[in-house]
Parts: sequence; structure tokens; C-alpha cells
Amino acid sequence: MVDRQIIARGITDTAVLDAMLTVPRHLFVSEALIDSAYMDYPLPIGEGQTISQPYIIAEMTQALQLKKEHRVLEIGTGSGYQAAILAQIVSRVYTVERNNNLFMRTRKLFDTLKYHNVIAKYSDGTIGWKSESPFDAIMVTAGGEKIPQPLIDQLETGGKLIMPVGGLMFQELLLLEKRQSGTSITNLGGCRFVKLIGQHGWKD
Repeated sequence: MVDRQIIARGITDTAVLDAMLTVPRHLFVSEALIDSAYMDYPLPIGEGQTISQPYIIAEMTQALQLKKEHRVLEIGTGSGYQAAILAQIVSRVYTVERNNNLFMRTRKLFDTLKYHNVIAKYSDGTIGWKSESPFDAIMVTAGGEKIPQPLIDQLETGGKLIMPVGGLMFQELLLLEKRQSGTSITNLGGCRFVKLIGQHGWKD
């Protein structure tokens, strides 16, 4: 997976590559899909959600330019795989999941796999985690019409936030950098993610 799907497509961050070599992706999908766990496409995880394709996970993680001492907020815990990748790289991962069934299942998996530097919360991710802010980086793993302002507010100056932004069927992967003078946004290209649910997500 790493050689053919990640390195071959331009991912060079050694911390990201090491993390993806270390985390057992097949433990984050159902038994029925284990044979497909390392293929380069998203897989269903139940509750209308998916585990993203490996390349997208690597691309988003690399874009944040993470350091060991960083504290990262993830919006949309889902299967827990992305949080596990982050946990291999940074000191602390805070992850928020809106679906209670996914939250309960994934929190147990974190405990089983001993990801003690991952703190999970059942909440509306679009409002962030104010009591633990500011964060050095924020990753949103679901798409919405715009980046929720609470997440920008909870980002440390000098930090980066990545999120798919657009309509229901297609989004652009945007990398926001927060500076003293304001924010700048880089478009990393087209993508398609599941819907960001919450008061600052897509309207039904």
C-alpha cells in the first residue's frame, strides 16, 4: 500500500510514511472488508460513513506539516484510522465524532490498541473543542459548504487547518494557514467526502 499508493504518488514526509507502515488498517474495517483494507479506495464503515482511501489520508496528514510536540484536533473520528495515524506522529490527538454508535465503537478500539494519546469526544465537531484549544493543527474529515468559524478561532496562530469544502457531490481540499495578519488558503485539488454533520455543516 505505502509503496504503490503513497510514495508513488508523491508523499515524502517520513513521519507520515512511518505511521502508515505502522498502523494496521485492517483493524479499522469490518471483517467482511478485510481483504480490501489496503486498497486505494474508501470503504464503508456503517452509519453512512466511510474510511477514506489511504492516499487522501496521507496527503491530508502531510499537508499539516506536523511535529512531535503538536496537539491536533480531528473532526470526524469515523473508523479511528486517521486519528491512529496522527497519534503516531504527534503528542496528543483530540478527536470528535457526532455519531454515537461510531464513537462508542471507535473509543473501545483506541483502548484495545492502546492509543493512549488519543482523546475522543461525542459531540458536534463543527463547534470544535474550545476547552482544549488552541490547536497546532486541525483536520476535518468530512465535507461542508465552508470552514466553520469556531474551528478557525480554535487554531493556534501559525497553525494549519485542512478540510474538504464544496457541495454534496464534490469538494475542494482546502489548506488554511492562520497568521497574525489573517488567513490564507491553498486549494489542494478536488475530492469527495461524506457530509459534515452539525450546525455549521451542510443544510439538509
